[in-house]
Amino acid sequence: MRAFINGTFETLEGPIVERGALLADDAGKIVDVVRGDEVPSDAETIDLGGGYVTPGLVDAHTHLGNFTYSTPAGMIDGNEKTDPVTPQLRALDAFYPDDEALPEALAGGVTTVQCLPGSANVIGGTGIVLKLRGRVVDKMVIKSPSAMKAALGENPKRVYGEERKKAPLTRMAVASLLRETLAKAQDYAKKTESKTPHDRDLGLEALQPVLERRMPLTIHCHRSDDICTAIRIAEEFGLRYTLEHCTEGHLIADYLAEKGVKAALGPSFSGKSKLELKNRSWETPAALYRAGVQFCLITDHPFMLLSEYPLAAVIACKAGLPRIEALKGITLYGARHLELDGRIGSLKKGKDADLAVWSGDPMDLRNVCLMTVIDGQVVYRRDER
Repeated sequence: MRAFINGTFETLEGPIVERGALLADDAGKIVDVVRGDEVPSDAETIDLGGGYVTPGLVDAHTHLGNFTYSTPAGMIDGNEKTDPVTPQLRALDAFYPDDEALPEALAGGVTTVQCLPGSANVIGGTGIVLKLRGRVVDKMVIKSPSAMKAALGENPKRVYGEERKKAPLTRMAVASLLRETLAKAQDYAKKTESKTPHDRDLGLEALQPVLERRMPLTIHCHRSDDICTAIRIAEEFGLRYTLEHCTEGHLIADYLAEKGVKAALGPSFSGKSKLELKNRSWETPAALYRAGVQFCLITDHPFMLLSEYPLAAVIACKAGLPRIEALKGITLYGARHLELDGRIGSLKKGKDADLAVWSGDPMDLRNVCLMTVIDGQVVYRRDER
């Protein structure tokens, strides 16, 4: 057994434990969070030096390892801008574990991320959830595939309609392409079930877990009309889904609560670089919280850097989100968004021993991450940089 001692533990699903210790077993699972005088005498101890301990940060929407640092725009692997419908693509096949952003993320207390294809395409392919340790993506992954990426609004309109003079040029065409592809996937399933001879189609095959509700459709949508279209299409086909970005969600917060949506909010730290961001606001998280909407905060890395992830929680708190909700927004609520809150996101018995150790409360940006732990193993120490 390993004991991380001499820290203040903000567990998020229980009380704060001052002068406490976290016990982890050999499998990297949390055994308990206890008082300092309750540590077994035979445990291997790691002294946290009085640090402030939170769960490792969980970002449910990034492009880490696909949109890599120091890569020319034409060589970035996150967007396949040759066809607006590419469900057969996998972020897994383009993930680069030596992206310089990975060690920076660890230095910021981040332990788990979802990596998604970009939003150039109406359907862009599947994402993965991984922990930031190791050099082989297949060993880093904890959920693959994690979601099917779709995108509404300006991005597919611009990439195909404006730049290539082909569909989709309008929001109507974006929605139509999404519906048409889902209908084709339904027909493909019927042929497969009835053993009707047909050619194999990897794209339609990749959509079967979405139609069967075994995997969510993760829908990029900023404007309120795109948000409503996302909900409308998901309901038409009976899909599980999440709303990604949800920039104008505060304008229709009560409607989102009525629909019981799951929303990933951000990157609110970015500028208003396109028309659909004109109502971007740091008050969106507080508005959705007050309405009772399930949400998490995201960086959309590299559009906001993972290394600065706590900044999203701090500014959302400044804009009216309660402190504990803001901290959960970058930990437990991200885990819930990924349907992994039974495993990560809080310091609770049976969960993975993923920790971020800070010089003080991370909601005070003067404090820094001193240590990051994944599955009970120290993967970053500030004093060893």
